[in-house]
Amino acid sequence: MNTLNENLLEATKRNPHGALMEKLEELAAYSHIALLQFPKTEKFLLCADIRKSINDIIRGVVTAWKKYHKKTTLSDVDVEVEMLRVLVRRAWRLKYINNHRFEVWARHVDEMGRMLGGWIKSAA
Repeated sequence: MNTLNENLLEATKRNPHGALMEKLEELAAYSHIALLQFPKTEKFLLCADIRKSINDIIRGVVTAWKKYHKKTTLSDVDVEVEMLRVLVRRAWRLKYINNHRFEVWARHVDEMGRMLGGWIKSAA
């Protein structure tokens, strides 16, 4: 167990945005579980939009990490994070998720958004 933490720490040193990617992976895993409980009628509508939004955020973070000029790419990712917030709120308002699941999901998105905001400030 200790070597796993050391490996994660070493990977984070090589990739300074590894912590953000780790949070994104946690968000994707939680979202996958939450989306399984949506009604069948929403599997190809709202669920697909949420999955696409998460995948676009991950793709944007990887793209920004690899680019020299990061500001425009990070701005695009920030817009996608806001869109994800809107979609999660819509799922809550339509009663596809309960209050507790909404709070946990929103906390995941907010934490990831704060980390992204710090990256945007450091890139400016």
